[in-house]
Amino acid sequence: MSDGGAAGLRSGQVAAAAGVNPQTLRYYERRGLLDRPVRTPGGHRVYPRETVTLLRVIKTAQRLGFTLDEVAALLEPGTARRRPGPGGPDGTGAGLADRARSKLAEVEARIEELSAVAATLRSALAAGCDDLVACSAEPACPLPFPAP
Repeated sequence: MSDGGAAGLRSGQVAAAAGVNPQTLRYYERRGLLDRPVRTPGGHRVYPRETVTLLRVIKTAQRLGFTLDEVAALLEPGTARRRPGPGGPDGTGAGLADRARSKLAEVEARIEELSAVAATLRSALAAGCDDLVACSAEPACPLPFPAP
């Protein structure tokens, strides 16, 4: 059989072109991120060529810290797929820019938390902490043990 021609691409072709495995396609279908593909008379899934772009968008959004639920919201009909103007099609402003601002705030908060953890670990190393139990009994221990 041919590669699907103008009709589309088979699972393996889409997966390879997008850099994912075929199981990811089925998972994204179950999650509603991808439309169910048409089937050939032999039962093979055939995806529209645009699926490769959509998969790349999904993977990029994940690398930026968006969860699959958040990606799904970005891809809902009426938002990402229709390419609305500013403020979204319903005026809610829940498009990429607003969601990116929110995600950026989350990432920056997480960076602050991780920076504090790193500073505490550096202090523990500098203080020579080698045993958590022994260190917890030392008044100069830099680790933040809860008060008794």
